[in-house]
Amino acid sequence: MILALSPAWAYVIATAAALAYLVLAIASKRLGKGPSRAIFVFAWLLHALSLAEGLFGQPPRFGFAPALSMTVWLVLAVIAIENELLPQLGSGSPLSGVGTVAVLLPQHFPGVSYETIASAWLPLHWALGIASYGLFTAAVLHGWLMARSEKRLREMADLDRGMPLLTLERLTFRFVQAGFVLLTASLLAGWYFAETVYAGRMHEALNHKTVFSVLAWFIFAGLLIGRRLRGWRGRRAVRVLYLGAGLLLLGYLGSRFVLEVILQRG
Repeated sequence: MILALSPAWAYVIATAAALAYLVLAIASKRLGKGPSRAIFVFAWLLHALSLAEGLFGQPPRFGFAPALSMTVWLVLAVIAIENELLPQLGSGSPLSGVGTVAVLLPQHFPGVSYETIASAWLPLHWALGIASYGLFTAAVLHGWLMARSEKRLREMADLDRGMPLLTLERLTFRFVQAGFVLLTASLLAGWYFAETVYAGRMHEALNHKTVFSVLAWFIFAGLLIGRRLRGWRGRRAVRVLYLGAGLLLLGYLGSRFVLEVILQRG
């Protein structure tokens, strides 16, 4: 599939999605569940079209802003589904405000143009990596909700509000487990891709992205092992989760931000 939208139309689509997200962030409680759901689906689909225009256009473009925008798009989908199944979670509206910024960001920082794809594994590597980013971001969000719920429990305040602590904990670690599987697959695909491109020059593949991503993999592996063998939970588990997510954020998004925005290099 190749999208041939003009830059003007691509900007119109992204702006329409941003405005719809903004309406949800400001007025979702006054709109009610039905209209809010319809506006979200409209914004989410326009967001997807905006992302597809960059990924499948001629030439394809990818960078820190499209990657961040796609991560937010995936997280919004996860949270929307979760809110349908677990309405007491109630975390959708603030994230719609994040979507407002995320959908516009690639219009100003479109990323690097790829005239040719060096390996058929590269799009798979991208897809697995972004999917793992989305799942770990959802895990971080749930970890924050879990820490907040634990604090309320210690203070004996508003105990009847929100989702039960144990439910939040289970959800958090399910997202971590799923993200870990996809991160492992992404690293394996990246290793194969590096073998194809850097054959005989593998030292060039050991860049900041690789180092931070591998370190994050070890952190998440340690978190899951600590959870299983030592019963890690609560604030300790959340802190380890934040550390791993921070390293993963530096791995691609951080390094590409420095290259594309600060150093202005492709």
